[in-house]
Amino acid sequence: MADHAHHTGDRTAGLNMRPRDRRIGAAGYLDPTLPPRLQEVFARGKEAIAEAFTGVTAEGGSQSGLFPLHRTGISLAPMIAAADGFLAALSTAERETAQFPPDSEAWRAWSNIHPYLMRHGVCLNDLGETQRAAALALVRETLSASGFTTARSVMKLNEHIRELTGRSEEYGEWYYWLSIFGTPSEDQPWGWQIDGHHLIINCFALGDQIVLTPNFMGSEPVFAASGQYAGTRVFEDEEAKGFALMQALSPAQRQQATIGTDLPTEVFAAAFRDNLTLNYQGIRYDSLTPDQQAMLVELVSAYVGRIRPGHAEIRLDEVKAHLHETWFAWMGACDAASPFYYRIHSPVILIEFDHQRGIALDNDEPSHNHIHTLVRTPNGNDYGRDLLRQHYEQHDHSHPHTPHRRGLE
Repeated sequence: MADHAHHTGDRTAGLNMRPRDRRIGAAGYLDPTLPPRLQEVFARGKEAIAEAFTGVTAEGGSQSGLFPLHRTGISLAPMIAAADGFLAALSTAERETAQFPPDSEAWRAWSNIHPYLMRHGVCLNDLGETQRAAALALVRETLSASGFTTARSVMKLNEHIRELTGRSEEYGEWYYWLSIFGTPSEDQPWGWQIDGHHLIINCFALGDQIVLTPNFMGSEPVFAASGQYAGTRVFEDEEAKGFALMQALSPAQRQQATIGTDLPTEVFAAAFRDNLTLNYQGIRYDSLTPDQQAMLVELVSAYVGRIRPGHAEIRLDEVKAHLHETWFAWMGACDAASPFYYRIHSPVILIEFDHQRGIALDNDEPSHNHIHTLVRTPNGNDYGRDLLRQHYEQHDHSHPHTPHRRGLE
């Protein structure tokens, strides 16, 4: 559920940079006076997390056998060392707050809503400079250089929202919560999560495999024209390459790709929608020309390229193996000024991009100044769940699905 869930105000045309006069609770604390709408979101979130995890699927149910356990040959030692360094920088009490079992449902308790809703782990705003540096080192070792720059830019632009609105209790550079799942290891399952406004990264690791979804990145505004981080901009590639692909389609192809004229109020697979059923729509890869197909792969690369080197290439190869089952869908107009939504959907990846209306800033129509992006792994491998299931079946005799527990050995 998006932060627009508690959006109020009159509808206006165009982009108005005037901040909203709206206070909806502190970023660090669950405010009992939060609006009923937000209390409803909280209740729905709890219900969704209580459901058994199946993952995003298309009509017909989950496909199996898509995500085998294997050795990638790309060492995760730098990421493991960074995670160990972060834990070592914490006090005993902070470590207890930060750590969860590898199969904890806390993985699924993320949300883009910027007030405190289900935050868990340690808040970077409560940590010292050395501890924050250790936290950022873990993010840096997991992402590519460009991916890390985007993540940090999102955090910096969240500080810029504070500058524009003056609402220090809601927005800021360090209102992000970091959790460690399991114990960092070369052969046992573990992972980490950062959760906060416009930045949610889930990283599951097993052996030298990683899964980096769900990954939600957004920003309002997408460019800082002033303030401490003036010049910071995000999502240029994701926006430009998506628009360029749609522009490259013939009129007949555009008609096929377009699934709606009005933009959604949020990406479809947002928080608490782990078990979303989302059918394939739009135009399929096979219906594109070779040049258009190359543009689609380039667009996928803009998102997959957020992952650390080596593993990004592995993820892209995984996507390429299913290109003939990959669909591109569009909502909205296709001109230089109009906002739009697009998605790329296959059995192994779901990418969404959406121009949003104003939340912190006073514009009630979607604009290029507020963007949400989301990447998921359909068919049960968000949070590395399918890898974890296979690991338990093979190695953990205490797990109910192992051959041992089922009386098969």
